[in-house]
Amino acid sequence: MDQFFASDYSGPAFEFLGITHIGALVFLILLNLLLIRYRNAEDKSKAAIRWTLALILWGNEFAWHYWNYAVGRWTIQTMLPLHLCSLLVWTGAFMLVTKNYKIYEFMYFMGIGGAIQALATPGLGNYGFPHFLFFQYFISHGLIITSAIYMTVVAGLRPTWKSILRVAIWMNTYVVIIYFVNVAIGSNYLMINGKPNTSSLLDLLPDWPIYILYMEGIGVITCILLYLPFAIKDWRNKYLMNKDNASRLESISK
Repeated sequence: MDQFFASDYSGPAFEFLGITHIGALVFLILLNLLLIRYRNAEDKSKAAIRWTLALILWGNEFAWHYWNYAVGRWTIQTMLPLHLCSLLVWTGAFMLVTKNYKIYEFMYFMGIGGAIQALATPGLGNYGFPHFLFFQYFISHGLIITSAIYMTVVAGLRPTWKSILRVAIWMNTYVVIIYFVNVAIGSNYLMINGKPNTSSLLDLLPDWPIYILYMEGIGVITCILLYLPFAIKDWRNKYLMNKDNASRLESISK
């Protein structure tokens, strides 16, 4: 148990696409498939699941902050809930209990897009399975995606084209604010003031500030891809409706 919470963990380091990494991803996929089955459940059961997900998100995040404080790693330069996924943990849990649509838009586009990248390339370093940080990381990022999917498939919310515009405007406003926060306190939230010292996907992009434009482009493409299922569904429904109306008019004319 000492090693489970140890700051100088001596267990196995995290292995990218190792058995524990793949196992965690498979577990999260199965969890989503299981929860989707509740789309026809009673409202009381759906509410219970939403509250459970919210409490797990909040509790998991509290535990992460406490661990960092206990081992002497909590600083305002690294631990404020200003990174996108950290922010969405708190607000996403609030969305689950209130069904707040404006937060849902961000959870769907930014939450799913950002958390998928985080789960695909976790920055866990030496903290592999079964350290506390391994579980905390996958629970946090995994449930961001699960929350967005649950509210879409089970609760019946869905984004629109205007959702993409609103998310883009607010995200760019947020990025500008965080840039100046970083300058003021010497932090690098959102990785907007420079590339992180550790290896990341940003290493594949040009130097600052050009890589920010690439991040913008990746964000736009991600949003479009996430909206594509709804666009196809809308176009299909419109096509079937027009076809049905044309058939009725033809029948009447006869």
